[in-house]
Amino acid sequence: MFKKTLILLSAVAFFINNVAFADIKFWTTETQPARMAKQEDMAKAFEAKTGIAVEVIPIDEKELGKRATAAAAAGDLPDVIYHTLQYVLPWAEAGILDVDANNDVVKELGKKTFAPGALNMAKQGSKIAAVPVDGWTQMIVYRKDLFEKAGLEPPTSYANITKAIETLSSNDMFGFVAATKTDENFMSQVLEHVLLANGVNVVKKGGIKKQGNKLKKALEFYKTIAKASPEGELYWKQSRELYFAGKTPMIIWSPFIMDELAGLRDSAPPTINDDPTSSELASKTGFITNFSGPNNKKGAAWADVRYFGITADADTDEAKQFILYSMDEGYTSTLAIAPEGKFPVRRGNASDPAAYTKAWSKLPVGVDRKAPLTDLYSADVIDNIVAGLDTANRWGVKEGELSRASKVINSQFINRITRLYIDDQIDVDEAVDMINTALAQFN
Repeated sequence: MFKKTLILLSAVAFFINNVAFADIKFWTTETQPARMAKQEDMAKAFEAKTGIAVEVIPIDEKELGKRATAAAAAGDLPDVIYHTLQYVLPWAEAGILDVDANNDVVKELGKKTFAPGALNMAKQGSKIAAVPVDGWTQMIVYRKDLFEKAGLEPPTSYANITKAIETLSSNDMFGFVAATKTDENFMSQVLEHVLLANGVNVVKKGGIKKQGNKLKKALEFYKTIAKASPEGELYWKQSRELYFAGKTPMIIWSPFIMDELAGLRDSAPPTINDDPTSSELASKTGFITNFSGPNNKKGAAWADVRYFGITADADTDEAKQFILYSMDEGYTSTLAIAPEGKFPVRRGNASDPAAYTKAWSKLPVGVDRKAPLTDLYSADVIDNIVAGLDTANRWGVKEGELSRASKVINSQFINRITRLYIDDQIDVDEAVDMINTALAQFN
């Protein structure tokens, strides 16, 4: 009797262990209830197709680094993690990510179907260390109707923007609304984008990069757009309000403004006319994600890209199946979790190179009212938005120095020195020297 009981218990234990082993644990930073519900639905659809159960586990983005480090030390990482760009290369180097498995998934989906910028930022040697999922690019938001009426070229370069400021500034119109509030992350983000556009990078492999003429030209341009702006401490709030009121032809913002421009969010209505639900302003707006300075003709786009990472503790085969499903058959559902901020980094597949861009553009956006992007913006506008991911960049990514670059950005001394220059308290050469002195502390 005891022997039969022991055999039965062993069989039950074996069954439980194998069921647990077959299940996938998926960590996600998309923790809002509505987004969690959509991810749970995707997990159920995947299970129905494959028989592989997925446990969707919400992890606060601020806690993700600590949780992953602790889980790695305990040998208890989940199978797949949805994570930000900042973790890709550090986790690859620390052995948290299974680089070979992630690279295999990218190859199977087809490298050519992904936005090059998203792949390049995840490159470790010749391999892609994590699978790009979605992203968004910072944008120059501009009044294309006013540009066309004045015979101006789109704001794709320092020179074009400067000319537009000279042409469109008036007593009723600020030529630009730049970020000037130095303790706001918004200024750090906008300033990095402007400096990247002229090829400025503050880091190199193993340390800090000394700055020279590229930075000088970039700061001179930033002063130009700041001088065209209202006085005061400016950040995202004022730039949006003034653009919505028709008081400026250009701002720099994130794509989360797109539904608001179309009158789909009551908390941030356009005030260009008497109807806060009107899509008039959206119809008059264009977006530029990649723009250039005189020292960097190819330009740059500032991007936030998210990735799927198969971990070192994963059930590799089943984790691969989950990502392949989420990036192919289920990719439109992946993007539908929050389409305003989830641009498709995978444009299409073998049968249609633009399949997912088309599907994404038809997803409903908005808060108080919903409408697909194709109802609000023309095809060329949508193509411009997605194209930013082709040249997506951030300081320190390619050099494996994102952590160092983040410390530089978060210290905000570049913001403060730039503001001194904008306010005519120092000249541009002094600004460059002061930035170099401050940068040296991060070597």
